[in-house]
Amino acid sequence: MVPHLVEQERQYEIIRVVKLAKIDYENFVADMIVERQFLEDHVELFVKGEEWKCILVRQERHSDGVLVMPMDGGYVGWAAYYCG
Repeated sequence: MVPHLVEQERQYEIIRVVKLAKIDYENFVADMIVERQFLEDHVELFVKGEEWKCILVRQERHSDGVLVMPMDGGYVGWAAYYCG
């Protein structure tokens, strides 16, 4: 993780929340270059624009997680930490 520049911030909308079991969440954050079915299932809903559409991926019973904007094929295109 690295800090971002304030001028790089974008408006976003969380359009899906995916809750994963602890082991699945740890696997996801440890290896974000793997194709994920839960991203592929909703990839058509995501378009870049003024307000980015994102999936919030989090561990069950946690409010923080990772905001993800998927790209074709169920891969992570952009990701950012979300402290809910």
